[in-house]
Amino acid sequence: MVKPAWPKNAFVYLLILVASIALFYSFLSPSDGSREIPLSQVASLIKQGKVESLAVSNDGAIRLTVREGGRQVTYSSRKEPTVGLGETLLSLGVTPEQLGAVGELVALRPSMWENWGVILVQIVPLLLIGIFLVFMLRQAQSGNNQALSFGKSRARMVTGDRPRNTFDDVAGADEAKQELQEIVEFLKDPEKFMMLGARIPKGVLLVGPPGTGKTLMARAVAGEAGVPFFSISGSEFVEMFVGVGASRVRDLFDQAKRNSPCIVFVDEIDAVGRQRGAGLGGSHDEREQTLNQILVEMDGFDTDTKVIVLAATNRPDILDPALLRPGRFDRRVVIDRPDRLGREAILRVHTRNKPLAPDVDLSILAKQTPGFTGADIENLVNEAAILAARRNARAISMADLQEAVERVIAGPERRSRLISDREKRIIAYHEAGHALVQMKIPECDPVHKVSIVARGMAGGYTMTLPEDDRTLYSKTKFEAEMAALLGGRAAEEIVFGDVTTGASDDLRRCTRIARAMVTEYGMSEVLGPRTFGQKEELIFLGREIAEQRDYGEEIAVLIDREIKALTDRAYSRAKEILTTYRRCLDAIANALIEKETLESNELEALVKAFEAEGQKEPVLAEAPGEGSSS
Repeated sequence: MVKPAWPKNAFVYLLILVASIALFYSFLSPSDGSREIPLSQVASLIKQGKVESLAVSNDGAIRLTVREGGRQVTYSSRKEPTVGLGETLLSLGVTPEQLGAVGELVALRPSMWENWGVILVQIVPLLLIGIFLVFMLRQAQSGNNQALSFGKSRARMVTGDRPRNTFDDVAGADEAKQELQEIVEFLKDPEKFMMLGARIPKGVLLVGPPGTGKTLMARAVAGEAGVPFFSISGSEFVEMFVGVGASRVRDLFDQAKRNSPCIVFVDEIDAVGRQRGAGLGGSHDEREQTLNQILVEMDGFDTDTKVIVLAATNRPDILDPALLRPGRFDRRVVIDRPDRLGREAILRVHTRNKPLAPDVDLSILAKQTPGFTGADIENLVNEAAILAARRNARAISMADLQEAVERVIAGPERRSRLISDREKRIIAYHEAGHALVQMKIPECDPVHKVSIVARGMAGGYTMTLPEDDRTLYSKTKFEAEMAALLGGRAAEEIVFGDVTTGASDDLRRCTRIARAMVTEYGMSEVLGPRTFGQKEELIFLGREIAEQRDYGEEIAVLIDREIKALTDRAYSRAKEILTTYRRCLDAIANALIEKETLESNELEALVKAFEAEGQKEPVLAEAPGEGSSS
């Protein structure tokens, strides 16, 4: 006869039972609600002849009944156990006659509940400790469970009875879907490949920036193939106990083999797959033991196992080379940021179940969101839906979507921010300087909107709208971007004769572009087509910590001179444009002060109106009530 096993939560149930017994005892134990008084007051009541009965127990507890106002009141008190009650009362001034007048003097015996309370207090803790030790011993000796199941895999299994993602839910990554379609075909019809002697890749590594849809793509592969899908994060393998990660890897792959054909997806594999020998623990680091077990399990797969391992990471450069060799992760699929057509397709996926107003044009939104990932676009559509619900609309309008774009890029508006009229005027000229320089330099992207309404940490912003996605940047383009960045600082100096801290971020970005042109892209005529400096990083920090100088002091001086020359030329270019078109600058700034936000058509109308006048000399226009120091 097989003895029934203890349930998994037996210890929890036992604690609940003990707590219930203690609660039951607290309710049933007698409580007379008597108020405790000092012995001096007991003696005073006896002297007054109000005490009808008096009882004392062996531990010194005293209970007395007093007649007050025609009713009986019970009090309690306490004496020293080694001193008699009579002796104590006589020492407090009670005479033997007064003590004898007490109606009843009895010994107070402990109740049955108090005896049981003593037993519970003394025995139950020992009983609980014994049961806990037995419970732990049974868990540790169990063949199917390790101690408290630390070594069991925590992978989540998704089967066919749950809603699935398919390739229709993934947009903007057509090449990646085509690569992964072969995985789906192998899981559906493996004989097609085996007849030709082909070996399907054992592992596929999905590589791309955060938010591009790597996890969604893995779920879509499982949904298309119709097979079980095991999902686990790389960080879930490692615990504080040594050997737990390797044990969980073994358990995960055992489950996968039992449920084959299936897909095992390890998200953020760089948490355990970083290059070995780089950790503080050396070769005995817990992460490295886990990685070694992953390498062994993947290499042990046979061609007919029908288990595909998918992994996702945004740092493929720090993975161990043994993890990327053929026979483990054979194929690398890059899921990059979508282009304009890809963003439009992603917008259609995220808006297909949402009511849209007739004025919504997704192609324009796709042009307004360069660099957005799939996660950014999903957040954009969700923000637009929230904005539409906030104004009790029945559909999402184009204005909601454009406002959502600005909220995602720069943050929500801060119209409640209090600024003085002079600061508002400075911000208006600053943003007008950015906009005018960008509009006068052909290589700059077209200006879409200018606003002096604070968003996030910025007092104002100038939004551009690139005509096409760009992967290559020319030297001319960099110089135009630097001049546009310095347009705000130049406008402040021209109009007010002083500069503010509002251009700090512009200066930082301009300097970064100039340094990259000189040291990384070889765009300096003096230094020529060379690169300078080698960046170093720690594998476990995952970021650059230092730059190794592979050049001497003379080259360092030349680099600084070239950076200064590039920024000086860009600043002079911006000042020349703003000085030439000073009236246009004043008009844009005054319009911003009045309206706070200008669209591209309004800006173009202002610029064309002043271009027709053909004015080339600077005009120092004064705003009403404001003085200028220029």
